[in-house]
Amino acid sequence: MFDSSLPVSQAALIALGEFLRQHSYRHVCTTPATHQRLLQRWAGQSSTSLADAFGWNLPFAADLLPAELSACLLSTGAVSKHEALLLLSNVRFSTLQLGQAHGLFCHSAFPTQQTDAVFFGPDSYRFAAAICRALADPLSAVKPGARAVELCAGAGPGAWAIAQCLLRNPPGELLLADLNPKALACAAVNFQLNATDAATAHTALHFCEGDLFGDATGTFDVIVANPPYLLDAARRTYRHGGETLGTDLAVRIVRESLPRLAPGACLVLYTGAPMVQARDVLHGALHPLLQQQGFSSTYEEIDPDVFGEELEQPAYAQVERIAAVSLIVRRSPGA
Repeated sequence: MFDSSLPVSQAALIALGEFLRQHSYRHVCTTPATHQRLLQRWAGQSSTSLADAFGWNLPFAADLLPAELSACLLSTGAVSKHEALLLLSNVRFSTLQLGQAHGLFCHSAFPTQQTDAVFFGPDSYRFAAAICRALADPLSAVKPGARAVELCAGAGPGAWAIAQCLLRNPPGELLLADLNPKALACAAVNFQLNATDAATAHTALHFCEGDLFGDATGTFDVIVANPPYLLDAARRTYRHGGETLGTDLAVRIVRESLPRLAPGACLVLYTGAPMVQARDVLHGALHPLLQQQGFSSTYEEIDPDVFGEELEQPAYAQVERIAAVSLIVRRSPGA
């Protein structure tokens, strides 16, 4: 059951993920606001299914899992003892479907209040879909053995989406970069859980802890990023996108990615854009960067209203809404 070549904590999570997959586990991750409402509805209840325990984070009886697996998860801190002889998971697992592929992703338990929490949520689904649209475009001609990178990788859904979208022509190198070592450890678990020969047989997988590109050198054929985009008073890594209403990190990603795009390469950015007096703050900041010769771009509003609860925060007093947007930047083959 357990892979002795891995750290015990990662081996335990992989064993749990494999158990969930064997039992046809499915769980779609909701927004924090929806999750909280449902927990209030279910107050005092315990799990009756694996999805209750590892999707909704309800307490569960130890016999929901094999005894050996429960013991290992307890010893590594993946689950904790709860009241009335119940257990409580300190991680969640969510599923993401792209075509016929069902990805399984380990991420932080609810609520994600820790500074180093590993995020997965509705943005992850929209991000993966945006990547697939971009790579399916006739303008995308990713060469054999391409280099690809997911910045602000978190649980790794962007890198997994790249692998799935390029099944017929898998990248030669796939890099996942994040400031948060906990996120990279989680992404490593997820890639082992989701590994398929078709997606990874010819791909060198690397995990890079650092600021954006970190120590990675050279250019890339595909760059994707779903950075944090809120102005978070607690400056939690997975939420805080910097100043200017949380848009600074997204602008920096574009600025630093453009010279890293190989000829014919593309950048896919999924992020949030605050609207002030009907003006898109993010697009206004990106516009000068996108006028460089040799690059073309498409900017699209995917969802007009996300994280509406943030408008109650003083920092958002002038913001009318936060939109989910995607930016696709392509470098011309001859540039």
